[in-house]
Amino acid sequence: MKGLKFILTGIFFGIVMAKSEAISWYRIQEMFRFQSFHMYGIIGIAVFFGLIAVYLIKKNNINDVEGQQIRFQDKKKGWPRYLIGGTVFGLGWALTGACPGPMFVNIGYGYISMGLVVLGALAGTFLYGIIKDHLPH
Repeated sequence: MKGLKFILTGIFFGIVMAKSEAISWYRIQEMFRFQSFHMYGIIGIAVFFGLIAVYLIKKNNINDVEGQQIRFQDKKKGWPRYLIGGTVFGLGWALTGACPGPMFVNIGYGYISMGLVVLGALAGTFLYGIIKDHLPH
């Protein structure tokens, strides 16, 4: 019963992703080919609301679900890390047709083949955990 709000939030997220067509492989391909503004609009709205949320968290010293204060740490500067990370993320997104959130929504929507994508993402995350100390951060 304790995790019900997270389950309901996930269901709501899935419905919004499906209804906005953000899980559509065709919409994602349109975005990467610069043929449609649809996905850029969705991403822009998410960034806008994310900025508002971070502002409110910082202004009101909001705590997380465990009562701990949310703290934001400055990131290390340097464009190579963003270039490499963004390229890997973008290639995975373009090749699979889904970023992490919609991968699970697609499985829930009935696209069972997305299970392979999830397994690949989990394997990549596991591999990163093994070699992260040897990478430039």
